[in-house]
Amino acid sequence: MNPQNLELCSKLISHSYVKQGTQARVSHENKIKQLLQHRKLPEEGWDDQTIELLLQELSIMDSNNFPGNCGVGEREGRIASAIVEKRHYRLCHGIGRSGDITAVQPKAAGSSVLMKLTNSLALDIIKFSGINLASSCFVVPMATGMTLVLCMLTMKLRRPNAKFVLWPRIDQKSCFKSIVTAGLQPIVIENILEGDELRTDLEGIKHKIEELGADNIVCIMTTTSCFAPRSPDRIEQISTICKEKDIPHLINNAYGLQSSKLTHLIQQSARVGRVDAFVQSLDKNFMVPVGGAIVVGFDKNLIEEIGKSYPGRASITPSLDLFITLLSLGSKGYKSLLQERKELFIYLSNSLSICAEKYGERILQTKNNPISLGITLTLEDDLKGEKATEIGSMLFTRNVSGTRVVAPGKDAEVSGHLFKNFGSHSNNYPYSYLTAAASIGITKEDVDVFVNRLEKVFLKIKSKKSENIPLIQKDGEILQPEHKADHVDAVR
Repeated sequence: MNPQNLELCSKLISHSYVKQGTQARVSHENKIKQLLQHRKLPEEGWDDQTIELLLQELSIMDSNNFPGNCGVGEREGRIASAIVEKRHYRLCHGIGRSGDITAVQPKAAGSSVLMKLTNSLALDIIKFSGINLASSCFVVPMATGMTLVLCMLTMKLRRPNAKFVLWPRIDQKSCFKSIVTAGLQPIVIENILEGDELRTDLEGIKHKIEELGADNIVCIMTTTSCFAPRSPDRIEQISTICKEKDIPHLINNAYGLQSSKLTHLIQQSARVGRVDAFVQSLDKNFMVPVGGAIVVGFDKNLIEEIGKSYPGRASITPSLDLFITLLSLGSKGYKSLLQERKELFIYLSNSLSICAEKYGERILQTKNNPISLGITLTLEDDLKGEKATEIGSMLFTRNVSGTRVVAPGKDAEVSGHLFKNFGSHSNNYPYSYLTAAASIGITKEDVDVFVNRLEKVFLKIKSKKSENIPLIQKDGEILQPEHKADHVDAVR
């Protein structure tokens, strides 16, 4: 309330009560003042009441919430459902303008302030996550794949005669499809097997640059966060090649922001070589609903160009979700989640190792992957091909989500390109395996329950094997195997 209204309240109740209430409100407003002043993530997370007060204040600044507003245009922020209106805190105009996703909207001053603040908080959290050289970023209301498309199309505008994208293979369809959707030609660089680990073929990249010509390459798109046994690309070395050959470098950092090891790789790559932009998912790094990503770069002009490449206005929902989440956590809360994830990765590795050894399996040695782990699925050679993938189904029916079972022999065609042994990131990976990840938000209970249920699946498979005693034929007559009666009784 303004001073005049507070004075009027004093005519209704005791002035001391009004003063006490005013002081409480001032404590909320001071937090908001600090945020607007410094545009940095607060160390301590905010309570819901302060966050909702700020959102209410911002929404009042949008034209659709003006008292007596008369809207006669085609986009007036009208909402038919009260539930939808409440869900979005009456912030209905979205962000940006038709020519720039980061531009201010005259009709939506509050939404524009929220968008600018969210981008500032995102850059702040990226810097304290380890990428101090980052200079600019913005939130995009698209998941990682389409955001990569936006980046590549902008890079294409700078290199109109180029058409190729060099891409060290990672078997996730959206990554490959993003290149095709951008109207570009993917050049797949197969990985090299080093022990259990799949690493980047640097010589293969250099050879393709010589073969195609650097001027004909739109960018090299590398990957940091990935499923074991693939490891993060050798982005530091690739960034050096990109700098030397004057080729743009785009990094798919989908869920890598939560790993200090991966953020350090990006920081080093930008320091010694060339990194034009890197993209990360909101849901995978900040535990918000799917539908947003952050584009980050070291050249403000390029990031501004990418923002201007986005056609039309955009949904405010991903920015709003991130804004609320970051204020709720504060820098202290987010750092705590990062540390907990790192510790639970070690715990998951140890727990899986013990479980695997008990059933004749082993952890895949992928020391360069700080998030994902894999264990072999040999089970004394009883599981091969489709049988191995049954483990994934058995875990899913036991309410275990997120694991991946990969077995040799499954090919897949993605946007016209045939991938041999799709899922394994390699034409000839030697093992069937199961992956699990320690990503942000995972708990010790999640790990314990998962390993317990995995053990039960292994036990069930072992028991099936013992039930499957082969029949012996002699002169066309089927003979009962030894101890079959005991076996039947046991099954009963």
